[in-house]
Amino acid sequence: MASRHQGNGSPSRGRSTSPRPLRPQDDMDYDSDASLMDNLPDTRNLQAFGRKVTATAGSLIGAEGVSQHYQHALGELHKELRRPMLQRSVFSFAQTTPRELVRSRISVPEIQHRALTFLPDELLANIPEDNNAYSLFQGFQASLPEEKGSIGKKHGRHNAKGQRLIGAAVEEEEDANLPPSMRKLKNQKHSMGHKLEMMGVRKHMCAAEIHEIDHKIANLNTMRKIVLDRLAGIEMEEAEIEQELLDVDNRIEDLQEELDDAAALAPKSPNTPTTGVSAEEAEEARDDFMSESIYQKIPSPKSKRKRVTRRISMPILHEHLEPGSKIKEIPAHQDIITALDFDAPWGTLVTAALDDTVRVWDLNAGRCIGMLEGHLSSVRCLQVEDNIVATGSMDASIRLWDLSKAEYAPQDNRINKDGEDEEDDGLGFGNAEDAPPPPPATIMQDVPLFSLESHVDEVTALHFRGDTLVSGSADKTLRQWDLVKGRCVQTLDVLWAAAQANATTTTSSGQWRQTGRVTDTSADFVGAVQVFDAALACGTADGMVRLWDLRSGQVHRSLVGHTGPVTALQFDDVHLITGSVDRSIRIWDLRTGSIHDAYAYDHPVTSMMFDARRIVTAAGEDVVKVYDKTDGRHWNCGPGVGADEDASSLSVIEHVRIKEGYMVEGRKNGTVGVWSC
Repeated sequence: MASRHQGNGSPSRGRSTSPRPLRPQDDMDYDSDASLMDNLPDTRNLQAFGRKVTATAGSLIGAEGVSQHYQHALGELHKELRRPMLQRSVFSFAQTTPRELVRSRISVPEIQHRALTFLPDELLANIPEDNNAYSLFQGFQASLPEEKGSIGKKHGRHNAKGQRLIGAAVEEEEDANLPPSMRKLKNQKHSMGHKLEMMGVRKHMCAAEIHEIDHKIANLNTMRKIVLDRLAGIEMEEAEIEQELLDVDNRIEDLQEELDDAAALAPKSPNTPTTGVSAEEAEEARDDFMSESIYQKIPSPKSKRKRVTRRISMPILHEHLEPGSKIKEIPAHQDIITALDFDAPWGTLVTAALDDTVRVWDLNAGRCIGMLEGHLSSVRCLQVEDNIVATGSMDASIRLWDLSKAEYAPQDNRINKDGEDEEDDGLGFGNAEDAPPPPPATIMQDVPLFSLESHVDEVTALHFRGDTLVSGSADKTLRQWDLVKGRCVQTLDVLWAAAQANATTTTSSGQWRQTGRVTDTSADFVGAVQVFDAALACGTADGMVRLWDLRSGQVHRSLVGHTGPVTALQFDDVHLITGSVDRSIRIWDLRTGSIHDAYAYDHPVTSMMFDARRIVTAAGEDVVKVYDKTDGRHWNCGPGVGADEDASSLSVIEHVRIKEGYMVEGRKNGTVGVWSC
């Protein structure tokens, strides 16, 4: 080093300045050089080599145009090195050990991370095997982005360089002897092969990621099932608590009535002492006591206040089940189900069949809670609204029932699952020929309200809202009933209305329907009705849908389109949906009276209902036809989903009802199915 500065012609400058900053490597090199100098006996060769290097550097630096710039740079560096702070930092840096240098350059979290991620050789020797065909390095290499134009000359050079590193020197020598065009094609072939190999690695990585996602989905489905079971248990416990709360309310009510009776009788008790009371006063008191009969103070059992059994909390389990999931299946009757309806999800279900029975079911407990007895023939139509049930029968009568007066305590609040607790189930038959076990007769003894009898033929359709009920009968009339007074307030003659419509539209006096189609005698004359305030919609066997004004008793609009008897209808604020034997469902716009949409099935429509999202239809098959109004998708729900087409064990679905995604369907064999829709 001294000879190098002496060769430059300025020893003092060589001692105080340096062409580059001092680094630990230089310090280490300096120590190693000093040790070598001490060990070698003769350093004349090294000194001569140093002089030659100094002379060569001096000649190069002293070239024209460069020496002035070099002298200026060294002068600036000399000024900087004269600063005390810089000299102290260089001195401390030279005294720092390599370990302290590493610690000063790397942060503490990075050192901790390296210490934690360090793997000893013992662990690396026992790496577990897996099914991956490619290593982690290969996957990382395949995931690196490729430059555009990588199939060109540049990529070929990199590949050639990489081949040289792994020992393919012979191929490189052979490629050097080839013409440039052949070498370019070979490089292109190699790059394309490499790219294809990397694509295979990436494809394998995608497949492995898909398998991992599938495992995660399976784990999530298992967790979802566990949470659903937990939700079902909570709702069952909730129903039990509500039943206990109802029992406590009833006992409080009974005790309050007893206290009121005792308070009414206590002041006028004959055991009250009469000392000092004259005979006239005693007689007046006796007259006053007899004038207020105690029988007016004691309420009769039937005059008790109405006990509301409607659930306080609404179950939500069905909303989280997969659409089309079966909740339970009930062997309800021995014959064709003619009508069914329920008040709310997991609430009360009422079914009627041709076996001349009307049964009430607790959907939450899954048991029959009683029978509605009083009709002389089979019930053809019914409606459940809160605790009130209206039934229309083939005996031409309509009966109303108050289910809140039923003395019923569920024996088992549970969700019916396949294969669980099938023994001791009130829904099951003892034998295949036996009917379901009848509940005690005293349960429904206070349920009947009154009977409406004015029709002269079977009642085929009814609907009530508030205090107004409208019924349709095979006697070709519609009757409006006041449920407060329990009597008929208006009779609407459908034939007379049709004749009036014919008189205003045509002069011919033939068929009573203006389209000239012959009425189907096997179908119900009045297939469906619905009432809302003063508005009434009615579908009849001639395929007409008539909209009535109950205030005037006149038809103010007729909807023409169906070619067969109308069997079902329902309307909301904007649309009216009808189903017919002509195998079609039609959606009408009530604002214009035109058809908004329509679709057809393979068999006649026997029942239809819709909620906020879906339209469900029973169309002569072992499945319920579901139409999703939000996305326009059609799909099937019911026992026939996934079954063979020639399966004879499945029964045709006759009636269907849906509320808030909770669907109940009744079949020809008397079975009732409950589904999440």
